[in-house]
Amino acid sequence: MDHANDNPVGPAPPVPDAFAPAGEGHAEPTAIHTVPAQLGVSGFRLLLLREFRGEGPPGFALIDQHLLRAPHRLHRHGVSFALTFRPEVMAGLAEAIGRLSMREGVGPAVRNPRWPAFGWWRTPRTWADGTDTVEWFADVHFADAAAWVLFRTQFAGGLAGRPPAPRLAGELP
Repeated sequence: MDHANDNPVGPAPPVPDAFAPAGEGHAEPTAIHTVPAQLGVSGFRLLLLREFRGEGPPGFALIDQHLLRAPHRLHRHGVSFALTFRPEVMAGLAEAIGRLSMREGVGPAVRNPRWPAFGWWRTPRTWADGTDTVEWFADVHFADAAAWVLFRTQFAGGLAGRPPAPRLAGELP
């Protein structure tokens, strides 16, 4: 993948990471199997969508992965794209670093600063067969280094592109 044309979409992470190449990728534009995340000093980048542009409306391929919910949300006004962790990842993070939002006293709830920030990253790609696509990645940035270490440890399989191990009934995430 040529990263010379990388560009962020939406709010950029507070400190951009230099992401290590994932090493494994897709050989065909229609492949949707899981690929490992690209790891950085304070977070990771994960391929979520492949956009096919041509005549007519764009088409999207959802890439299999084990950390984030499928980004597309159907609603009565069309489709929107959002970034959020899967429920089991949310539960594991809440147990390890606290809830996403906190309330101190009677004031309004505030965001837990240990939780990561999300952003979209896109890169155009031309395949060997001449197909032009746009690769859409989730950038996940942890401002808290200890929270990133906990996440990397607890969800190493998901970052490597492996499905989670089955859980026993009653076992906490």
